[in-house]
Amino acid sequence: MQNEKFDQFIEQLEQVFDQAVHDGDDDELFASGYLRGHFDLVVAQLELHDRAEPAAVLPSLKAALDETKHELSPADQQHIANMVTKLETAAS
Repeated sequence: MQNEKFDQFIEQLEQVFDQAVHDGDDDELFASGYLRGHFDLVVAQLELHDRAEPAAVLPSLKAALDETKHELSPADQQHIANMVTKLETAAS
């Protein structure tokens, strides 16, 4: 049952990425693609370590992004932050 909730939660958040691909401008597409790679990795790591719980996804994603923020320009960091906000909204 827990995995079913986790899977539903992941699907809910994946809709944010799908929406960005469908309706997003270039900045949103970049942020979505960058964030999606981190998102998929975080989800896989949570599942691998038996921590597949909805409450762990966004904090783990933010921690992963924090480790790589030096790779991004301030403008790109803002686009990523905007996408994270959309994920947070979808999660609530």
